[in-house]
Amino acid sequence: MAGGPQRVTTRDLVGVFGRIGLLSFGGPAAQIALMHRELVERRRWMNEPDFLRALSFCMLLPGPEAMQLATYAGWQKAGVRGGLIGGGLFVLPGAVVIVCLALLYGHFAALPVVIALFLGVKATVVIIVIEAILRVARRALQKPTHWVIAALAFLALFAFQLPFPLVIAIAALWGAMITRATATELATRLPLAHLPRVLGIGGALWAAPLVLAYATGQSFLTDLGLFFSKLAVVTFGGAYAVLAYMTQTVVQDYGWLTTAQMMDALGLAETTPGPLILVTQFVGMVAGLAQGGIGTALVAGALVLWVTFVPCFIWIFAGAPMIGWIATRPRLTGALAAVTAAVVGVIANLSLWFAAHVFFGQVGQIDFGPLHLIRPVLGTLNLTAVTLAIIAGWLLLRRHWGLGPVLGLSALVSLGLWLVFGWG
Repeated sequence: MAGGPQRVTTRDLVGVFGRIGLLSFGGPAAQIALMHRELVERRRWMNEPDFLRALSFCMLLPGPEAMQLATYAGWQKAGVRGGLIGGGLFVLPGAVVIVCLALLYGHFAALPVVIALFLGVKATVVIIVIEAILRVARRALQKPTHWVIAALAFLALFAFQLPFPLVIAIAALWGAMITRATATELATRLPLAHLPRVLGIGGALWAAPLVLAYATGQSFLTDLGLFFSKLAVVTFGGAYAVLAYMTQTVVQDYGWLTTAQMMDALGLAETTPGPLILVTQFVGMVAGLAQGGIGTALVAGALVLWVTFVPCFIWIFAGAPMIGWIATRPRLTGALAAVTAAVVGVIANLSLWFAAHVFFGQVGQIDFGPLHLIRPVLGTLNLTAVTLAIIAGWLLLRRHWGLGPVLGLSALVSLGLWLVFGWG
């Protein structure tokens, strides 16, 4: 029976989730559609209500919902073993690709031909982020209050540069306050028996590499692990939602990467299978290359992967038995709906920031009291980047081409223009 209690072999789990991991291109929508086809339609490992209920639950959590859905599906079939296989194989192929891309990038990124290719990729990513705003807005902005929350979140980040975690916390608090509790909510008990073991073991595993880095005096790795651990807890809405916050910290506070490198990181992460939040692994590896070479890069990448994805397993193993209880919590649902609405404003801020740095060679800042606004230098407008973005927008938004072909075509057109006109 679909979604029933029958168990499956480890070989079955590896085969199915390995296939999903290798084919999981195109972002969460495409990845969720792939899992629905494999798990509901072909294998009948889950029935439709189970799948939709699990998806709704995963969308409430911080972190990549598609990866967490794969973890839940594996957990439902084979407990913790299945969850580790499902979530692990969803991430592994993309992580391997990122290792190769980061090492190649570290050695060849300064070459003019590579810079030309990346301009096309970055111009396309501007359109991809705009597409993400439209997609999230359709789902998130269901009420007038949600539109207000999205607008206020945008202003808080774009005009006042408030910390991203603070914006998310305020949105969640407001959403909970304006949602009324019900008799069902008050009467339903929270299942807690499994929590001490899951949180104890999971928390210890999550913290172990950080403790080791601190104990051995590895200040760079300690700072890297602590920052990306914090990022994992506030990653509502996916990598797009936290990219500007990540850039501010990584570029301005720590100086690990440049703004241009951060934009290249997102462009490369778009080309790999698996969740887009793998961009954090790329950032960690490029930072590690600058700090100590290939060895440090590999350790840094592994550390960032660990602190980013171990929490995803903890959320599923702790929360999956509580799905029925969560469904009876209107205030929790209201808080997370407000967070999702705020994410629309967060991604809108990212799109303007990203577009400014792609389309203009120089971007300054205007400070006026509490206001801090970006100020592109008009004389540095890159018409090639603008043209490439217009082409990519037409292909993605109007012609509905796949992401991979558009990224590849944009990179090749950018390279061709550079070869002919020699810009930059």
